Amino acid sequence: MPLPKISTPTYELELPSTGKKIKYRPFLVKEEKVLILALESQNVKQITTAIKDVLKDCILTRGIKVESLPSFDIEYIFLNVRGKSVGEAIDLVVTCSDDGETQVPVKIYVDEIQVQKDSEHNQEIMLDGEIALKMKYPSLDQFIKNNFDFSSDESVSTIEKSFDIIASCIDSVYTKEEAWSASDCTKKELIEFIEGMNTDQFKKIEKFFETMPKLSHTFEVTNPKTKVKNTVTLEGLTSFFD
Repeated sequence: MPLPKISTPTYELELPSTGKKIKYRPFLVKEEKVLILALESQNVKQITTAIKDVLKDCILTRGIKVESLPSFDIEYIFLNVRGKSVGEAIDLVVTCSDDGETQVPVKIYVDEIQVQKDSEHNQEIMLDGEIALKMKYPSLDQFIKNNFDFSSDESVSTIEKSFDIIASCIDSVYTKEEAWSASDCTKKELIEFIEGMNTDQFKKIEKFFETMPKLSHTFEVTNPKTKVKNTVTLEGLTSFFD
């Protein structure tokens, strides 16, 4: 006689990027094992495949393409799936900023952590009176690089990495008369286009990333030594699992 199947609860959350509601379930033990083995390998390709496959299995709503979701959607889904799987309370230790050394244990609940949106954020960027850009958000690959990239390629400079990210996030370039899809351009062409901007134009690109929606939580802790209240802001998935 076969053993009975264990039922798995399902939950619902709203995608920060679109407001669309999706259904999901927690990790199964076998899926958590796959994630742990991938993380222990410190192989970015293996981690990417594991996270992609596990999220695809855990997201029950049809038509959701994990590879196409913005990185902040993936962080939010991953956080909630993990919360329902291993516990919704996250225990952290934070350092008080008033003296820079006193550490205080804190408990944060997953449902308190949200994707924060900036009212000044815009995906459409006017570079000058004629040329404009439509930007897209970093996707799964960039999410992996931000949170789980264990490589230490010192031959690639920070500025080169920044230009690569910007180039990957250009959706299209357009004027009133014409439009160019980034998918029809080479990486070299996109980087040369970025390099041709003046300082003010490049700052507009930087603002897109600075104001981009992000997983964030702000709270207060009191330094037990000085009795001073400290405001702490955690941003990005890795901040909640140090």
